[in-house]
Amino acid sequence: MSKTLYLELTDKSKKIFKSVIEMYLESGEPIGSETLSNNLGINISASSIRSIMANLQKKGLLYAPHISSGRLPTDKGMRYFVDGLLEFGRLSKNEKETIKNQCQSKGTSFEDVLDEASKTLSGLSKCAGFVVAPKYQSKIKHIEFIRLSSNQIMSIVANEKGLVENRILDSANNYNEQTLRQVSNYLNSKFSGKTIEEIKKGINDEIKSSKLELNIISKKLVQEGIIEPAPNSKSPYIFLHGQSSLLNDENISKNLDKMRHIFDDIENKENFLNILDSTSKGKGVQIYIGAQNILFNHSGLSMVMAPYINNEQKIIGAIGVLGPMRINYAKIVPLVDYTSKIIGRILS
Repeated sequence: MSKTLYLELTDKSKKIFKSVIEMYLESGEPIGSETLSNNLGINISASSIRSIMANLQKKGLLYAPHISSGRLPTDKGMRYFVDGLLEFGRLSKNEKETIKNQCQSKGTSFEDVLDEASKTLSGLSKCAGFVVAPKYQSKIKHIEFIRLSSNQIMSIVANEKGLVENRILDSANNYNEQTLRQVSNYLNSKFSGKTIEEIKKGINDEIKSSKLELNIISKKLVQEGIIEPAPNSKSPYIFLHGQSSLLNDENISKNLDKMRHIFDDIENKENFLNILDSTSKGKGVQIYIGAQNILFNHSGLSMVMAPYINNEQKIIGAIGVLGPMRINYAKIVPLVDYTSKIIGRILS
């Protein structure tokens, strides 16, 4: 927000501008001077309101979609409102309990926690909720490999917080049950309490000093069952729910071309890689509005997102809400902020 612009506006102009935005967020319709005059609660004529609105339009904060209609906020105007005039709300005790309970409700799977967080955000915000995770970074407590069939092995990985991740891998190597048990015991005795990267490095060091077959088999199984399928900056976990809620906004649902762009953008994994990159460069909640939304700029969407961090204060993913420009910022900003902190604690 421009500090100069903030100082230029009179208190009366700020009040009228704030009222236009709040009424627009409520209705989604252009706001006229007569409507404002009836709802402001101050002694000011409709002609004076029109004059002030015309001045706000000259400054690029409002625009008229039609000559005879009321005014709507521009992207610049919405940014000005969010940065300088919006009063953020607080989550109720019940909302906080709902977030905590929902995120922990589906068991102990890493994917389940993030998937439930996305659903919870969508449900409470009435928008699309997303969670992006670049990679599995927790310290490992237990690793186990189990033969399922002649060509399939299941890897079971439990971290220190009790989260469990199961993966099924196709394996052409005919390791028997005894070999798999030996590998599991070896990895747990040597590397319990280490991260995946530390385990990988440790096995490589062991192989350099010893050519034992057990070390070599362990390396292969760790690569096939834990490291290679794990998400990373080029192939993240993406959990997305509530895309259809975007159709509840008339400005989007009436424009088939915009609708097509929006869903193409949402399905494009590259956009979510950009989310991870953008989140890693900022701190706390970030708000992208309309054309200022660097990730979905041509779709007229707004996005509120925040990083979630582990107990070592490292960013391990991003969480957020995607919706029309007139989303309820006052509610959604604290919602995203609180949920990001809960997810960080659960996954640390």
